[in-house]
Amino acid sequence: MTAPRLKTCTLGCKVNQYETEYVREGLLSIGYQDAIGADPAALCLVNTCTVTREGEAKSRQAIRRLARENPAARIVVMGCYATRAPQEVAALPGVVDVVTDKRQLPQLLMRLGITDVPTGIARFGDRHRAYLKVQDGCRLRCSYCIIPYMRPHVLSRPVTEILDEVRRLRDNGYRELVLTGVHLGHYGIEGVEGIEGIELSAGRPAATRSPLAQLVRQIARLDGDFRLRLSSLEATEVTRELVETVAEFPDKICPHFHICLQSGSDQVLRRMRRRWGARLFQDRCRFVRDQLPLPALTTDVIVGFPGETDADFAATCRVVQDVGFSKIHVFPFSPREGTPAAEMPDQVPASVKAARRRHLSDIAGQLRRAYFQQLIGRPLRVLVESHVEGHPDRCAGTACRYAPVELPGSTRLSGQLVTCRPHAVHDSRLLA
Repeated sequence: MTAPRLKTCTLGCKVNQYETEYVREGLLSIGYQDAIGADPAALCLVNTCTVTREGEAKSRQAIRRLARENPAARIVVMGCYATRAPQEVAALPGVVDVVTDKRQLPQLLMRLGITDVPTGIARFGDRHRAYLKVQDGCRLRCSYCIIPYMRPHVLSRPVTEILDEVRRLRDNGYRELVLTGVHLGHYGIEGVEGIEGIELSAGRPAATRSPLAQLVRQIARLDGDFRLRLSSLEATEVTRELVETVAEFPDKICPHFHICLQSGSDQVLRRMRRRWGARLFQDRCRFVRDQLPLPALTTDVIVGFPGETDADFAATCRVVQDVGFSKIHVFPFSPREGTPAAEMPDQVPASVKAARRRHLSDIAGQLRRAYFQQLIGRPLRVLVESHVEGHPDRCAGTACRYAPVELPGSTRLSGQLVTCRPHAVHDSRLLA
């Protein structure tokens, strides 16, 4: 009897990618096999995104394409778009099940015939780094974001379950694990009073107990040749304890913080309903630089938020230059139906948003090259991920400081952690 075939399609964030793998592994455990190429599938899983209208449109396109290419397949849809518009999703061709709450994934697996429901994953496809979801839900209500309305329930996974998952991934050869969540900095806040009120004292984070830092420390203490990277955090969540933990385990935890800025203007930050001003953000980044040797600081910035003036945008440019980010994801503001920002007056013209995006991207490129120059001659731990096309004796990977590196080596190094010393910057990457 031929094994039933499975196809998956994931849109959106790292959390979605993890959750798709979780369901996929469960199905493989009961005999499903991945459909290869044009092989028809008996079951299709689509994990959707609703962050933007474009994300929803791509989700619908993916469902229709799978239904067209696999006319006999059952299609199961999950993700934030499924949560926001379940009836709309259910009406799409081939859809037989809509999961509106990610907390129901174990129940989905049972409906699909799995009796021994897994508590986590052991592999992450054919990638060399694995995402590790430790938290779900967000309590914040930033005025531009729909996700807290889709995933309002904050839930943190037990430490023992996470450590078991780390051991499985480590033993299966994954050398970089990326801690992620819908709001990673909310890990463990269910049991900590007032955790969201962390403030700066004399430019330094207060010595507040950090559940995330305690989790990171326990992972870093595990044996094995692997490293840990943190995904996105808010400025107030970069606590003294967390930074000190990164400093304590330099070979196990990447000196890289992705801290969301969004704007350098206090007026814009207030309209965004962010929790701090630019001064606090800069102080927190300065503290990280004081405590760690040449850490990588990356961020997200929204340009053209409603009411953003030339002076507001100039303030953002000053902040990013002061911090010296090594990478900036620049997004033009896109109104999201259902959020307060979509209804705000003084919407910025598309041409102005495009110009600001270009200008800030130019600054980001200059800062990135300047940071890479500082890394020349410094030993870097690199996860080798691929070979350089046309050069069988060269390979490429990502450094602990989140810099792309090209270095000598064959495909045998793929998936391994190696130490190298860069000697030049070329085309937005380091040569070692």
